Amino acid sequence: MAKEVAETSPKCETRAVKLDTNFPTGNIKSCVTSGKKRLNITLAPEDAPPINCSAWYAFRLTALKPTRVTVNLDYEACGHRYWPKISTDGVTWTNLKKKWVKIEEVDGRKRARLSIKLGNKPLFVAGQEIFPPSKYKLWLNHAAKSPDARQWLLGKSAEYRDIPAMTIKSAEATPREQVVLVGRQHPPEVTGALAMLPFVETLLEDTPLARKYRARFETIIVPMLNPDGVVHGHWRHNTGGVDLNRDWGPFTQPETRLMDGLLRKIAQNPDQKLRLLLDFHSTQKDVFYTIPDEFPTNPPLFIRDWLKRYQERMPDYDVNRDARHSPDRPISKAHAFETYGVPAVTFELGDETDRGLIARIGRESAVAMMETLLATSAPE
Repeated sequence: MAKEVAETSPKCETRAVKLDTNFPTGNIKSCVTSGKKRLNITLAPEDAPPINCSAWYAFRLTALKPTRVTVNLDYEACGHRYWPKISTDGVTWTNLKKKWVKIEEVDGRKRARLSIKLGNKPLFVAGQEIFPPSKYKLWLNHAAKSPDARQWLLGKSAEYRDIPAMTIKSAEATPREQVVLVGRQHPPEVTGALAMLPFVETLLEDTPLARKYRARFETIIVPMLNPDGVVHGHWRHNTGGVDLNRDWGPFTQPETRLMDGLLRKIAQNPDQKLRLLLDFHSTQKDVFYTIPDEFPTNPPLFIRDWLKRYQERMPDYDVNRDARHSPDRPISKAHAFETYGVPAVTFELGDETDRGLIARIGRESAVAMMETLLATSAPE
């Protein structure tokens, strides 16, 4: 069985404070001390650049007694991206206040200086909320209490960690139409996960709309495709040194091969029809990367109609759509459209989008999706 904690765990200690990364997602490259209350941390991606600049960090600080310490974050590549977040329990997170964060640019690369007040409890500091496999397990166990939800195992990662899945459909029905949701291809992209959870929970609600949707559509959820990268605190890749969302088509990695097998199984079943693929991610802003409307999909013009309905449900929020398609780009969106002719969307949430708004986005987009899919014609 794979360990949930990465094996390498840099430590850094003075007479006043100790730093460690001995927890899932914990990751820095190195740390050196400068006096009793100053820690200089170097951060680097798991593989040599070029790499997407999702410059992740996560560490834990423990003080011998309440004090304030200075932590410098320096980067070998890319530079500072994620605003520091702190937690004493790994569950409730707050942004470090602006007055305690100084960001400067040196030689074209941003670095950060943090002033952190420590109390009697250890303090987690991370670029985003820590969301390891154990949290997915708890969430899936809770969701699977619904009679219309079934938890199962898609397969194993390269390091033999579980890649969990869940199917949602009416217990009394055998839907012919399938919707596939996938998340966490890129480890630091936590806001995508924070949207996916309420999205899925909305599909399970005991409402006339959700019950009607579950009677006609089967939804297959793969919430964490890259558990190895998540546990190791990678910026982008799995443990094979590959960006999983650049491996849809080649399918060189065990994780993406599992998704290929899932989609092929649906396509090869004469009693099933893939209707939609949504891939949850994070970037600097909220945006839907979609197939252009002039490209025929089945169902036709679903994305246009879905996002229109979603905007109607979110009148105080601007829905941002970027419609483009590169047929040879091996990403989930392009592969699903080119291979199966279905509407496919990369559902991106901003790194620092308000967490309450993210929950609302997840709920309202799910309602709009159900309404729009139910308005389409069933396959013959």
